[in-house]
Amino acid sequence: MVRDATTAGRLFSRVRVVSIPLSGYSRFGLWTAGFTCEAGDDIRYLTRSQAKAVDLPKHDYWLFDSRKLVMMHFGQDDRFVGAEIVEDPATIVQHNYWRDVARHHATRRDEFVTEHEQRYDQR
Repeated sequence: MVRDATTAGRLFSRVRVVSIPLSGYSRFGLWTAGFTCEAGDDIRYLTRSQAKAVDLPKHDYWLFDSRKLVMMHFGQDDRFVGAEIVEDPATIVQHNYWRDVARHHATRRDEFVTEHEQRYDQR
């Protein structure tokens, strides 16, 4: 699906904010990202300390075509509890700005793996 969409000119892009050292779940996500990146998905990584340094929000969200904002909600145990479609134009613009800041400071998946591979080898 990703390969077909990117071949047709659609952009798939995301920034994942991760804690260092990486959890097992984050390492698994990094591994699986290799496959979708090969298909054309632009996945980048930002550490939590980097995200904090550039004043990014702590909440998770998705933007679709820079026009549709979906806020992701999680419980105390970090389990997904639901999503909310936000239609307020000013809120959507703010989240587009945060997306651009995150992409600017984030590292592409393959570079992130190279930079942190010693940490993976030690686990």
